[in-house]
Amino acid sequence: MRETKTVEPGQCPVMHGGATAVGMSNMNWWPKALNLDILSQHDRKVDPMDPGFNYRAQVRTLDVAALKADLHALMTDSQPWWPADWGHYGGLMIRMAWHAAGTYRIADGRGGAGTGNQRFAPLNSWPDNANLDKARRLLWPIKKKYGNKLSWADLIILAGTTAYASMGLKTFGFGFGREDIWQPERDVYWGAEKEWLAPSEHRYRNVDEPSTMASPLAAVQMGLIYVNPEGVNGKPDPLKTAAQIRETFARMAMNDEETVALTAGGHTVGKCHGNGDAKHLGPAPEGAAIHEQGLGWMNHTTRAIGHDAVTSGLEGAWTTHPTRWDNGYFDLLLKYDWQLSRSPAGAWQWEPVDIREEDKPIDVEDPAVRRNPIMTDADMAMKMDPAYREIARRFHADHAYFSETFARAWFKLTHRDMGPKARYIGPDVPAEDLIWQDPVPPGSTDYDVAAVKAAITQAGLRVSDLVTTAWYSARTFRGSDRRGGANGARIRLAPQKDWVGNEPQRLARMLAALAPIASACGASLADVIVLAGNVGIEQAARAAGFDITVPFVPGRGDASAEMTDAASFTVLEPVHDGYTNWLKQDDAIDAEELMLDRTQLMGLTAPEMTVLVGGLRVIGANHGGTPHGVFTDCVGALSTDFFVNLTDMANDWVPTAGGLYQIRDRATGKVKWTATRVDLVFGSNAVLRAYAEVYAQDDNKEKFVRDFVAAWTKVMHADRIDQSSSPLR
Repeated sequence: MRETKTVEPGQCPVMHGGATAVGMSNMNWWPKALNLDILSQHDRKVDPMDPGFNYRAQVRTLDVAALKADLHALMTDSQPWWPADWGHYGGLMIRMAWHAAGTYRIADGRGGAGTGNQRFAPLNSWPDNANLDKARRLLWPIKKKYGNKLSWADLIILAGTTAYASMGLKTFGFGFGREDIWQPERDVYWGAEKEWLAPSEHRYRNVDEPSTMASPLAAVQMGLIYVNPEGVNGKPDPLKTAAQIRETFARMAMNDEETVALTAGGHTVGKCHGNGDAKHLGPAPEGAAIHEQGLGWMNHTTRAIGHDAVTSGLEGAWTTHPTRWDNGYFDLLLKYDWQLSRSPAGAWQWEPVDIREEDKPIDVEDPAVRRNPIMTDADMAMKMDPAYREIARRFHADHAYFSETFARAWFKLTHRDMGPKARYIGPDVPAEDLIWQDPVPPGSTDYDVAAVKAAITQAGLRVSDLVTTAWYSARTFRGSDRRGGANGARIRLAPQKDWVGNEPQRLARMLAALAPIASACGASLADVIVLAGNVGIEQAARAAGFDITVPFVPGRGDASAEMTDAASFTVLEPVHDGYTNWLKQDDAIDAEELMLDRTQLMGLTAPEMTVLVGGLRVIGANHGGTPHGVFTDCVGALSTDFFVNLTDMANDWVPTAGGLYQIRDRATGKVKWTATRVDLVFGSNAVLRAYAEVYAQDDNKEKFVRDFVAAWTKVMHADRIDQSSSPLR
């Protein structure tokens, strides 16, 4: 008789794993194990759209004029369940768009508004995003109407941009093309804190030196988009706040002028909400009761809408006319002296001294009542920091200049993570090429690819040099913000040509050999570099007994130094590369963990990572030609030897000095090879070993070559926006 397991009362029969309070995941049991989850997120199984659905094709059929008309109408269509301040939702929609885009940081290109991630935890429940769930619900009828032709990611940003236009700003433009994800992003590190708004000391070595904030973070505290509006750790001090603002906005790719423009432009409209007791607010959306239907911060105790709403805890508008694009922010900031006060909710804010009655904004619900305007500590930084104050005065004296600067900065803020302009879709895409878009001129396709390959072959260059040069050129691509990659051949320009990770001497020698071939054949150097890598792969495959042709699509261009913001490319410099078995310096994070981060940024899966590492090792593509992990006696042949010898129990693995390992013959004790942690993880981690065993099998030699070529081709073409409609996230 079969035994039947019963479920105790109150016990959930579903194994939830570590995502809830019930059950323990593998990472709970073995916290030091290598977690490969970030390489399998956004699996096809979580996507509700039909196979083959192409959002970029769908959005091209969108009636943009009708959509913009609907958004303009929504701005002043106040709903009683969440009424608009002064009858206009502009401030709310702008804050939603700002907080979606403002999570972007240049260090790893993650964050930003490009995926609609604000719909999911943790972002949908961050303290700084309080009540933005209401903004998205207000937009639902429009999303419902336009359906598959309009992503949430595009709608969120367009709503903020349209809000500015509806209040009088001449916007710079807008590009559609952001594709939605369908589950939270697990690859973004938001900080190590275990509680919201933990003191800044948790992410700074010295909170008085903002540059010591841990990389890649940009926001000063867990759960904030940028800085604390009340001051550093909630203690008002505009000059200290200014220092944090400067570092945080720099990490968001903004200079001082853009920072002042964005701060002022963001606070020219709308208001803060803190006219009540925050203790009456319910949990954030992820913790709210089921009957709240995904809404959070609900107040069922007192009136919680209109002028009684509580969001940040600060209370008041910044300008006299908060639904109008004007110069009111600078008028009040620079005209009056300001003193510290407390909002009704108890938050620190600054209020004007002896303000004229006509300069006060009216109440959001009662036009017969005027309220004091307010400034946050960040606003006071715009007045008290000398550099910011000079810019503020310049903007105050020239409203047209301020408006144009803000419009451009807003466009940059909301489009920076989209990548090249080729990804922008729609009638409002600006014609101007902007330096931060990393422009690349179109390359030629009218040349003889076979002749280029023949010339490369006749040059007699080593397989390892051909492959490594192409790899160094392409590996900078990151799917987070679509920067880097082989297109543009920026590996020949500063700063990339001098990066230690690119082996400058070997690179210079290879570029000197390949540039004449490009010139003679009419191809771009970017194309020739990739073709050189392909030639090397084909030679390595033939050495292993397989005659293959590596796929190639021509058309890459060569960027010039004038098209390149060299300073902005410093964040792309590799400081580790598990694929070439290289670390610039010892890191507190294990090398295999760093390899996972690089793999995810390149848009690769765990099987693709496995096959690439094994293939690059036997080709001899290690940085500096080091022998670690080259488990073969036939270097240069695209064989399965890395996996065969890794899984061979005739070998013994022995730790040695310097974090290296020796591979010894068990019977004789003879040292056969050396290895790093990155090499051995493919034998120690159960999942990676399972992949390694596939390629170690006697019947999978040809499969290995095919899989390696497919993964290699994916990397070489990752930045070819004109060849792919899907983001590598």
